[in-house]
Amino acid sequence: SQYSAVDTNPLSVYIMQPIWNKIIKIVPLWIAPNLLTFSGFVMILVNYFLISFYDWDYTASGTSPGLVPTWVWLFSAFTTFCAYALDSIDGKHARRTQSGTPLGELFDHGLDSWATSIFVLSFFSVCSRDNGKTGVSVYTMYIYLSIVLFNFMCSHWEKYNTGVLFLPWGYDISQVVLIAAYLLTGAVGVEVWQKPFLFGYYITDALVILLIGFSLFLSFPQTLYNIHRAHLKKTLKNDSLYEGLLPLVSPFLLFVLLTVWVVFSPGNILAKQPRLFLWMVGVAFSNVTCKVIVCQMSSTRPELFHWFLFPLALVVYAAISGLLGWMEEAVLAVFTALVTAAHVHYGVCVGRQLSEHLNIYIFSLKKRVQE
Repeated sequence: SQYSAVDTNPLSVYIMQPIWNKIIKIVPLWIAPNLLTFSGFVMILVNYFLISFYDWDYTASGTSPGLVPTWVWLFSAFTTFCAYALDSIDGKHARRTQSGTPLGELFDHGLDSWATSIFVLSFFSVCSRDNGKTGVSVYTMYIYLSIVLFNFMCSHWEKYNTGVLFLPWGYDISQVVLIAAYLLTGAVGVEVWQKPFLFGYYITDALVILLIGFSLFLSFPQTLYNIHRAHLKKTLKNDSLYEGLLPLVSPFLLFVLLTVWVVFSPGNILAKQPRLFLWMVGVAFSNVTCKVIVCQMSSTRPELFHWFLFPLALVVYAAISGLLGWMEEAVLAVFTALVTAAHVHYGVCVGRQLSEHLNIYIFSLKKRVQE
């Protein structure tokens, strides 16, 4: 299918696009677009693990500010900008080198679906978790992450139904806000997040309110409106309501299962291991979303129940029934490792199958020799 995306965000159109058009001229023509996409993702990962090293349990900024060195925040701003730039120019570079393929589209959106959660998880280190005085509770973090992932999912669900990807306005705004937040933290220190700045509200409160406002009152209604318009124009990909809603079943059940675990965990798993748990949430959502992206690109039907739901349901049942007892954290760690390995394996397999099918290399513009 021909890739079509629409970007109407003034920040993107008038400010960022001209910058990307300048940057793209520096990129050598022999570099494969997927290499740009992947480099950006690797930078996000390196940054995430660096922050995790200094702040495993999200307390560094709150209880002992200064535990995370200033250079780490500045490095975060730098990597976030680079990843944002690379993610924005990979498509332009593909058109420039006439190497745009469905593999590139899937590679780009698939990695974005994972990067989305990693951006959010890195940012939580800036605000730190609730310590009675300042910070954000781990439950707020979980809801916040879920809303961001729901937003991402929506734009691909919309494309599944309309055939057009309307780039959400929130994307450019969130990237610019993230970079600014890291620079501010590097310049002033994490204390800036722990002082009320307006009417007794903290900056973090304002960001949470902004995010929820953007998602529920801008992005989501826009998605429904675009689907409604396609319905009126008779350009919808799916005739029945059942077909149209099918991709949302697995993400919804995934969210329900995870929320049941969070709320009914006897050992309060989210408070004990927020970083592990939220990482697992991000990976699981990414895999579910990737399946939807593949279905949407290949015009196939998504399955009703994603296979992750079955082992997850078992683990959740064992945890909340008290079967796991003191082993709950260990089981979470093993489950997280398995889910992550399965997701990476899935990505590698799909990439290899597509590269063989389309007769191209993933990270090189050289043509494959026909066997």
